[in-house]
Amino acid sequence: MMTIRIQEGKVALVFRNGDYKRVLKPGFHFTGLFDEVRVYDTALPFNPTIALELLLRDAELAAMLTVVEVADNQLVLMYRNGNFVEVLKPGRYTFFNGLVKRTFITMDLGEIEITKEIDRDLLMKPALLPYIRVYSVDPHEQGILMVDGEAKALLQPGVYFYAKNSTVIQVLKADLRLLQLEVNGQDILTKDKAALRINFNTQYRVTDIRKALLETKDFEKQLYVTVQLALREFIGTKTLDEILGNKEEVTAYVDATVKEKAEAIGVAIKYNGIKDIILPGDMKEIMNQVLIAQKKAEANTIIRREETASTRSLLNTAKLMEDNAMLFKLKEMEYVEKIAEKVNTLSINGNAKVLDQLKEIFSPGKGP
Repeated sequence: MMTIRIQEGKVALVFRNGDYKRVLKPGFHFTGLFDEVRVYDTALPFNPTIALELLLRDAELAAMLTVVEVADNQLVLMYRNGNFVEVLKPGRYTFFNGLVKRTFITMDLGEIEITKEIDRDLLMKPALLPYIRVYSVDPHEQGILMVDGEAKALLQPGVYFYAKNSTVIQVLKADLRLLQLEVNGQDILTKDKAALRINFNTQYRVTDIRKALLETKDFEKQLYVTVQLALREFIGTKTLDEILGNKEEVTAYVDATVKEKAEAIGVAIKYNGIKDIILPGDMKEIMNQVLIAQKKAEANTIIRREETASTRSLLNTAKLMEDNAMLFKLKEMEYVEKIAEKVNTLSINGNAKVLDQLKEIFSPGKGP
């Protein structure tokens, strides 16, 4: 016989001729001379050298152990003293009870939903990321969870975790902010066969995510085509002058035509407007010539209007002088004053009428 001491935090298994005999707890023990004693640290996983099933026949040893069985479609998260330690993959794991407090949470990989027992911050750790699918929905978005091609849930802004397995998961997302659609470079013929290019702007907002993402294939493209067709439809019924003279009619028609169709695909139109109307080079030249001619005609009209007003003023002045002797004399003095500014010496006979003499002086072929 021999005496051995098992330290605290240790456990020993006694073997004789290769067969397990008993377990030794911390303390002093007597063993046979030919017994083999194998010591294990209870803080570490227990990895026996013989089949675990043989050891578990010993009720005393079995009570000291925790055996964790992880199935093929499972993962087990192991915590030690409340802190996450590692992920246990499919297999069998054995641990000693007592010195270290271990807890275990099972995650079923056969389901996409992850048990709420697992802290969400823990799911972002590198040890778990290979087994997790992570999706985020931004504050300005809404999402739809698709499972094997079927819509399952409407997702509000946040971060979502799903188990990684053979189930096909997809998250469709739509931006709920005010969005802008540019319909540029549209070459269209007017009713009078004039070619023009239009750049058009539409602002919209997604209001029904199910209609936009599930019931419509590429709703943005559908909206683009709807606006494009409305532009072509209206402009083809108007002449170039009508288009250029009343752009608001184009916007009003597109607005009325597109709004109802947009609602059917889950979109609300907030604004429609023409950015540019671009004419071909030859058409620009013609328009410039027309504009120049119009400006010349306007200038001639103004000149004729001013000449007419001047003539009318002279006639009115002559009539007033004819009826008013005092005004006539004042007019004589005005003529004298103007002439005095231009002539050095001027002799006028006081007995004659001043105005008559002035007329004679400045008549053609005569002078002072």
